[in-house]
Amino acid sequence: MPVAPPAPAAAGVAVTARNLTKRYGTGPAAVVALDGVDVEFGAGRFTAIMGSSGSGKSTLLHCLAGLDRPTGGAVRIGGTDIGGLDDRRLTLLRRDRIGFVFQKFNLLPALSAEENILLPLAIAGRRPATEWLRQVVAAVGLADRLRHRPSELSGGQQQRVAVARALITKPWVIFADEPTGNLDSRSSAEVLRLLREAVDTLDQTVIMVTHDPVAAAYADRAVFLADGRLVRDLVGPSPEQVLDVLGHLDDAGASVGQR
Repeated sequence: MPVAPPAPAAAGVAVTARNLTKRYGTGPAAVVALDGVDVEFGAGRFTAIMGSSGSGKSTLLHCLAGLDRPTGGAVRIGGTDIGGLDDRRLTLLRRDRIGFVFQKFNLLPALSAEENILLPLAIAGRRPATEWLRQVVAAVGLADRLRHRPSELSGGQQQRVAVARALITKPWVIFADEPTGNLDSRSSAEVLRLLREAVDTLDQTVIMVTHDPVAAAYADRAVFLADGRLVRDLVGPSPEQVLDVLGHLDDAGASVGQR
């Protein structure tokens, strides 16, 4: 059963987090991964989430995408409070309305590129719209590789299959977790251009975790975490600006913690 259309959201906002917290463990040994994060992500925009190792950036992405349940606070995708969904409805939301691209391509080795792209629709029992499939395949440049299996594709081509798979359901939002982490610089640039084009030409919303300043510069905006808190927000980031902010994140996190 498909997920119902979203409730009305704030104009131009795709995803919202309010006072989001995530703790692992209890008592003195508890680890606070997210500490009261408030952030909105614009619809039809490309946003990078950045921070040093252990800053909480991947935890934030996983909570936003419904892959992990926060300890406190709320996440809304469109106008839907995903904290109010039971496991079944959350699974349906992720299947039908969210696209995922991960560092590991997560392709099924026995399936062709086309079959991997269409897998979310096959699981949902839905037939692909021929014109949309053609548009997605053209966008990722894989028309001559559709019958190839993952082992017959380069790393960059496999990640492009993963991006096409994320696009095929026409999701409300695509979440990408270090999507270029396993790629060389040329393949990374291809995948980042593809995500940029998905926003610019297909009107998608992309939220990407990355540690790479060059990757972040493809985004419209970069938000920075330190010690589980949102500490900076940069519009139109350049690699140099991102590097400068990253160099001062420890100081930013400490000043926020002293408030």
